[in-house]
Amino acid sequence: MTIKEAQQEVDQWIKQYGVRYFSELTNMTVLTEEVGELARVMARKYGDQSFKAGEKENLDEEMADILWVLICLANQTGVDLTKAFQESLNKKTLRDNQRHINNPKLKETNGNKQ
Repeated sequence: MTIKEAQQEVDQWIKQYGVRYFSELTNMTVLTEEVGELARVMARKYGDQSFKAGEKENLDEEMADILWVLICLANQTGVDLTKAFQESLNKKTLRDNQRHINNPKLKETNGNKQ
């Protein structure tokens, strides 16, 4: 599925099952909430916290929820995510094509130089 197809699928789902998009502000808040849910799972899986009884290692679900709400926001604000992502990739390539390669911090792993 392309990004464009995902935007179309979400729009069709909203029209068929969702009644209407939540307001942009509500969706921004929901996006923030979903990012927090991903952060909670990341902290437990990769950080120092442990999972509580009943919690799941559902990184895929949390990332998909973030993508869903981001697509909703793009659809309702008229953003073509395919175009925007390509422009972002081009900008980063022009700006950072040597920056990370020349960053000595990235040559270290867990405080040890490679």
